[in-house]
Amino acid sequence: MPLSPHVPDLTALDLFVAVARLGSIGAAAREAGISQQAASARLAAMEAQVGTALLARDPRGSRVTAAGALLADWAAPLLALAGELDTGIASLRRERDAQLRVASSLTIAEHLLPGWLVALRRDYAALGRPGAEVTLMATNSQTVAVQVADRLADIGFVEGPVPPQGLRSATIARDRLVVVVPPRHPWARSSAALTAEELASTPLVEREAGSGTRQFLRAALEACLGRQADLADPALALTTTTAVRQAVRAGAGPAVLSLLAVREALAAGTLAVVPVAGLDLNRRLRAVWAGPPQPPAGPARDLLAVARRIGVPRDHV
Repeated sequence: MPLSPHVPDLTALDLFVAVARLGSIGAAAREAGISQQAASARLAAMEAQVGTALLARDPRGSRVTAAGALLADWAAPLLALAGELDTGIASLRRERDAQLRVASSLTIAEHLLPGWLVALRRDYAALGRPGAEVTLMATNSQTVAVQVADRLADIGFVEGPVPPQGLRSATIARDRLVVVVPPRHPWARSSAALTAEELASTPLVEREAGSGTRQFLRAALEACLGRQADLADPALALTTTTAVRQAVRAGAGPAVLSLLAVREALAAGTLAVVPVAGLDLNRRLRAVWAGPPQPPAGPARDLLAVARRIGVPRDHV
């Protein structure tokens, strides 16, 4: 059953019991690490809440009244149990801070998270704190959202066109998708930019359904061409970005991938970028979590701060 409004909070009770034990508001205030003025105000508010005088004040100090002595006796076992509860909560927090469960889309997991996790470890080392044991689940953005919603991950990273429903989110970085083909592909040899219509009507090598990159491309084409745009079925649907990249190199068809995923192939000359006229392929990368609007606590919060600070390093774009 709910408590009446006359029951003081534990902090006020603890301060009152300290006054009863030490015989002085000043001594109890010093023990609690607050000013005597703040302690007096808190005790006066508690007396008003209880509805009876608990302390008798005179020039020699403060002493508990008969009612105050009863209240102090009743409060002692409650405060002892509260101390046990506090110890248990501290244990839970230590357990929480000892592990970090991360779910991430493949592009972010392969190209950004390693750097973020190294930076997080350095931050902890600089503070003299032990690092958390990290469990990383790399999958598509749709599955990331499910894992975070089901509390199987403390924080997730996704790359879809919109934030997942039912989760909190924060933009952590910007990314750009590019159309890639082998260097000898006709699109790579053409001096004219590809049109959005040509891209939409071409069977592409894509990730599986649920991939953030695939979702974003379709949303971008529909925004450019209209909701009734006739989009070609994939030439291949593969489960990893690496497989898509290799299939493109083998001649299976063009693909649209994050610049993060193809920068090394572009530098080596094994893939070429094809510009597309009138199609916005810039996107947001997001962190997602379940629960209150404020970022998650513990290592998940710290990783989010690192991701925001570093984002996409310049040498990745």
